[in-house]
Amino acid sequence: MNAAELVAHLRTLGNPADAAGQRRFGINTKDELLGIRAPVLRELGRQHRRNHELALDLWETRVHEARVLASLVDDPRAVTRSQMEQWARECDNWAAADACCCVLFDRTGFAIEKAHAWSRRKAEYVKRCGFVLMAGLAVHRKELPDRVFLDFLPVIRREAGDGRNFVKKAVNWALRQIGKRNPRLCGAAIAEAERIRKLGSPSARWIAADALRELNRRRARRDG
Repeated sequence: MNAAELVAHLRTLGNPADAAGQRRFGINTKDELLGIRAPVLRELGRQHRRNHELALDLWETRVHEARVLASLVDDPRAVTRSQMEQWARECDNWAAADACCCVLFDRTGFAIEKAHAWSRRKAEYVKRCGFVLMAGLAVHRKELPDRVFLDFLPVIRREAGDGRNFVKKAVNWALRQIGKRNPRLCGAAIAEAERIRKLGSPSARWIAADALRELNRRRARRDG
């Protein structure tokens, strides 16, 4: 199937009730929203894996589910820095940002660089992309040394005062996933969360409290 045929197929799978539910959960995109559940998109993605040109065409359709599917079918070896910049800028909801960064971009050779760069951006979803990249790297890139993630911790603390909902949740996600990577990083993430808690802003307190709850439980289970 080409992109046009896939979009036509996606439209047959759409469900207005599911689309309404997705909007209630914050997927307030300007793109066409069909209302297709994630397992359906994942199965379609498996049928068209590692097709860079198809991914680029799907992204240009301005259909939300087609853009998520683009992240599922693209080849991370073919992704360029300029593509990453374009897609991150055009993400207007958390689901598109997470699909790009935790399914595709975190597998690229530019992921660490972009995580640092995007963490400083003002645009809400580009900034979210930076921290989702950190979380995705922590989960998926087993070969990376601890130093990569230790270098992310001061960045997490620096941005913990951003109270925008989809930023603070991504900051928290990055902190928790780094801490879950191994015992050394768990200890470092707990120490960082304690420092974040002392920053005093509502978002910093929430990020720290939520991360400490999960990471302290994890450490107690390991030590017990």
